[in-house]
Amino acid sequence: MSAAISPPLPAPAAIVPESIQTLAVHGRSFRWASFFLPKARREAAAVVYAFCRLVDDSMDEAPSPEEGAEALAALEAELRGEREARPLVAAFVRLCETWNIPIDAAHELIIGVQSDVGDVLLDSDHDLIRYCYRVAGTVGLMMCGVLGVTDRDALAHAVDLGVGMQLTNITRDVKEDAAMGRSYLPADRLTAAGGDQRALIDGAARAAPVVTVTRDLLALAERYYESADAGMRYIPARSRVAILVAGRIYRSIGWRLLRRGGDPLKGRTVVPWTEKLVRVAQALGAALKPGILGLTPAKPHDKTLHIHLRGLPGGNPPA
Repeated sequence: MSAAISPPLPAPAAIVPESIQTLAVHGRSFRWASFFLPKARREAAAVVYAFCRLVDDSMDEAPSPEEGAEALAALEAELRGEREARPLVAAFVRLCETWNIPIDAAHELIIGVQSDVGDVLLDSDHDLIRYCYRVAGTVGLMMCGVLGVTDRDALAHAVDLGVGMQLTNITRDVKEDAAMGRSYLPADRLTAAGGDQRALIDGAARAAPVVTVTRDLLALAERYYESADAGMRYIPARSRVAILVAGRIYRSIGWRLLRRGGDPLKGRTVVPWTEKLVRVAQALGAALKPGILGLTPAKPHDKTLHIHLRGLPGGNPPA
């Protein structure tokens, strides 16, 4: 498909550098990818990232869960035009209107972050995949507008990249999340492996069950990443490398965790810049593959990946 022309960025001049700074400080992996975007799309991506960061911080930096819930409710009201929007939110709304970004995805993002209020104990893969969709798959949907993607077949693959990234985040941050009273490792998987969510929250979990579930979730993440790669053909060529870079760098977190034995309780896995350079090179190579260039027939989306996403924007569940 041909690349869409970038419309003017509908954001106050001050918002763009602030958003780029937010990306530089908090989104180091995404910043690497953003270097490969055209200037206008890089700036738009920074505004989207800054908005998503604002949603996360409204909960994570609140003095109490109650105040976090109030902050998210205020954001929701700003999105809906029910109260005056702060400059970043106003810029994001104008961006959605001008760049064909589905604002419904932003509402789903807020629902996902709201679910982090208090203790979080996910029961099953159904809960896990819906959570991953809401806090990250929605970002994939928003980025379709930023990148100028127009083919609706791309949406399911964009969701899958977000889900894969969030599964990677979850496996990386098991220890930190448990310290905050959150277990995103599904109870049914932990129980089957001989573990217990409450022991994980209390800091008394045995490593073996956690490692088993971590490895299984990283294997599941790979299925979503592979689906995301199958959708890269729909991204305009000028921006495609940026998303390939983001995906490869994020996948390398999981690969590195597995090389360390797959035990997230030993501490957070960090990818050094030298390895990120290798992933950039791999992304550049992947960009030349016939399937990604659109020179071979498109693979149909694996609908089983969305079996838990029925009724959600961009979901592609089996009938």
